[in-house]
Amino acid sequence: MPAIATGVLRDKSLFYWHLGDFRAIYRFDQDYAQTHKHGVMSITEYLSGAWPDFIENQLVPFGDLPVYLALGNHELIHPKTRSMIIDQFSDWLNGPFIRQQRLADDPTDHVVKTYYHWIQDGIDFITLDNASTEQFDQNQMKWLRHVLDHAIADAGTRAVVVGMHEALPDSISEDHSMSQSKEGIDSGRQVYQWLLELHTRKPVYILASHSHFYMEGIFNTEYIKAHGAVLPGWIVGTAGAERYHLPPEKTNAVDAREHVYGYLTGQVTADKDNPIEFTFTQLAETDVPTAVVNKFSAAFVHECWADNPAKW
Repeated sequence: MPAIATGVLRDKSLFYWHLGDFRAIYRFDQDYAQTHKHGVMSITEYLSGAWPDFIENQLVPFGDLPVYLALGNHELIHPKTRSMIIDQFSDWLNGPFIRQQRLADDPTDHVVKTYYHWIQDGIDFITLDNASTEQFDQNQMKWLRHVLDHAIADAGTRAVVVGMHEALPDSISEDHSMSQSKEGIDSGRQVYQWLLELHTRKPVYILASHSHFYMEGIFNTEYIKAHGAVLPGWIVGTAGAERYHLPPEKTNAVDAREHVYGYLTGQVTADKDNPIEFTFTQLAETDVPTAVVNKFSAAFVHECWADNPAKW
């Protein structure tokens, strides 16, 4: 993440969008454990310190650049809850642009949520919460329908970018997506159809991160083609978690890379039909900031870079 922050700041990006999985929670993270290797760490100490550590070591490097957060499934591993997430990350989930947009949509809405949107440079950025199997629930679906209706009607909205943790159902990464629950399949397919309808009027782009590899063209599947059309979609699970093997259907993707770290950049253009050009920046071990190497040791950084296993 510090290497990503360095690159994002160098690129003069306007914000960074993190699509979930802040800390492992079900076990000690390697880097967290490395900083406590000379002491005794209990599970209780880890659970109370994991998220503050994420803020200090993974969000602070972005400096004053706005960072938008989406929930991942690891944020809801017991004993973590959504209310705990809102308490810990309210500065990000209720940031200025998010709060202003929420009140512009509904002046009476003062409730901080784990799903939200903001409009910037004519692009409507929508963050969805599918971090648990019962999502998308009725409240989130009702809210999303309202946001999409506004995007259709608003002449100033040029395109819609939807970000979430798990990919919508029926993607190339179907075995690690919303397809793992009936609720996820039903609500996720409905959202895809809504976005497909919107795409006939304005460009739509869909981002996810749950699978720890990079892939462009994730909806080029037989099911999607038989039930509508293929929308532009990406999986960018390349921010530091243990890396996964690509699925067998990888050949259907536009681009697919495993065992890599990096980030996706969107460049807004004047093109009416394709107003955002996305580029994946693949990082090298030498991109890790010197301060991080000194803190953890060159050997440890190399182990994380070269040996972080691709397990799925």
